[in-house]
Amino acid sequence: MLSIQNVSYRYGSAAPVLRHVSLEIARGERVALLGPSGYGKSTLALLLAGYLPMQEGRITLGGNPILRSGYCPVQLVYQHPEKAMDPRWKLAKTLSEAWDIPAELFTAMGAEEHWRSRFPHELSGGQLQRLSILRALNPATRVLIADEITASLDPITQAQIWSVISGQAAEHDMTLIVITHNEHLAKRICTRIVRVEELQDTAEH
Repeated sequence: MLSIQNVSYRYGSAAPVLRHVSLEIARGERVALLGPSGYGKSTLALLLAGYLPMQEGRITLGGNPILRSGYCPVQLVYQHPEKAMDPRWKLAKTLSEAWDIPAELFTAMGAEEHWRSRFPHELSGGQLQRLSILRALNPATRVLIADEITASLDPITQAQIWSVISGQAAEHDMTLIVITHNEHLAKRICTRIVRVEELQDTAEH
């Protein structure tokens, strides 16, 4: 169980983007977070993955605080994968730091083995996104957060990527959180839709 309890967050002196948000997600559940821009979807994702410090509230996984040392069981994949890649490293090093990705999974994702010998700037955004997702699909991942990851990709590529993600999530009982503006995608991929604006307590927007 992923438990989000009374979480609030603000940037500097601005109004809070999250106000007393609470949500529980069962292991293996596939949940879509929908809502307009400015309601804290991506901020919540960053808090869950440990990229932002907690200000108020509590987040637990299986009843315990989420480990921040070693491999984090909550993995976040962004819409823009280049932000998560070290430009100084060849992609083989970036991928191997996460896990030893099986060749059949590489192929299923539409990735090509020779990409491993490239630097991030040598691949397209779509190619990098495939590798970013593969890196996050480590069987040790308990929660995968996908933040608009296929928004800029063509429908065929989107279908291929979501097929692989859904298969891996089912095989490893992985919780999937899909952040999107696309309600059709949310209904197709997820078992529950949560509207973030309805989680907010007296939000001012």
